[in-house]
Amino acid sequence: MLERLFQLKAHNTTVRTECLAGLTTFLTMAYILFVNPSILGETGMDKGAIFVATCLAAAIGSAIMGLIANYPIALAPGMGLNAFFTYTVVLGMGHTWQVALGAVFLSACLFLLLSIFKIREWIINSIPLELRSAIAAGIGLFLALIALQSAGIVVDHPATLVGMGDLSKPQALLAILGFFVIVGLEARKVTGAVLIGILLITLISMALGISQFGGVVSMPPSLAPTFLQLDIMGALDIGLISVIFAFLFVDLFDNSGTLIAVAKKAGLMRKDGHMPKMGRALIADSTAAMGGSLLGTSTTTSYIESAAGVSAGGRTGLTACVVAVLFLLALFFAPLAGSVPAFATAPALMFVAVLMTAGMAEIDWEDITVAAPVLITALAMPLTFSIASGIAFGFIAWVAAKTLAGRWRELNLMLVILAGFCVVKLGLFS
Repeated sequence: MLERLFQLKAHNTTVRTECLAGLTTFLTMAYILFVNPSILGETGMDKGAIFVATCLAAAIGSAIMGLIANYPIALAPGMGLNAFFTYTVVLGMGHTWQVALGAVFLSACLFLLLSIFKIREWIINSIPLELRSAIAAGIGLFLALIALQSAGIVVDHPATLVGMGDLSKPQALLAILGFFVIVGLEARKVTGAVLIGILLITLISMALGISQFGGVVSMPPSLAPTFLQLDIMGALDIGLISVIFAFLFVDLFDNSGTLIAVAKKAGLMRKDGHMPKMGRALIADSTAAMGGSLLGTSTTTSYIESAAGVSAGGRTGLTACVVAVLFLLALFFAPLAGSVPAFATAPALMFVAVLMTAGMAEIDWEDITVAAPVLITALAMPLTFSIASGIAFGFIAWVAAKTLAGRWRELNLMLVILAGFCVVKLGLFS
């Protein structure tokens, strides 16, 4: 049955190898089980229900990817998108988390339509690579600011907006220790470095009496507080159009980049650069995002951590299905997730920020019409505390810089339309 479903022999792999690869991928991305409830819980959502929704969304998404596209790519609620959901849409703009879930659902529906009608490639090709890298880097800096704030390393200041926190507090010291533990383990190629860092800091904080131990295993909490609680009609408010598009664009860029990167590593791309079953993979991703919003979590997307499983030999969808089974088993570890304090997940956010800002190295800093919009995009996200605003500033700055430099021929219709839309958004609906 497994051979018929996943074509193991054709991909030169075995059940044992695929299972090992699935376990490897799960360990590298399992940190989301602790981080997602911590971030989304700040909106007032029930953390137990978020934990269950995270497990189920990851399991369903990974299983769909494995069975439909036969790719060794796992899915879970995306980092950056969960921060945007909480800190921008709910806490920043004042919308309810139900409306935010509605926006996630609508963006996933749009993603599905773009995938079915194959408009995705046109949009992606219309956005310069440098601007896409800037968006990823901006999200990374956004996560870094949240991490430093959660750890108490950066605090608000009436004169300078931000200032140094009290580094003598154990929470700040443990967060710093956790970050360097993760960096050290990652440098040594230790599987599950982020997960180990989170659990280590949690154990130390419990031993010191800073946080309380809530147990390890129990029956899963109720999903009822978040299940089908999304407010789609509320999300259709005109002021939320930019939020829906922000969810869409970030997921679009993130997902496409992840699929291509993992497929290349797994040798699944043809010599002409074409990725077979790309359409199926995108449909699986958008379907998972829709399902996640119904369950009660932010946008579900493909995880670059899947590359760890590919390095361990994963080549087929069986790897993703193994990840799905492990996320279902994780449902019984809700007490452990509830015992993890915010300062223990802060190092994970900081580490993800490091990975997301790596694309800035590919920017042509000698070209001022590229460097200026890139810097504006990357800085606008953390400084405005909004991914949507950063994307808007980026599109406007790119079109303005190229036009005023007399290089308007380097622009395309899609970019100009997006920049115009962003001007209207910032001018009327800020």
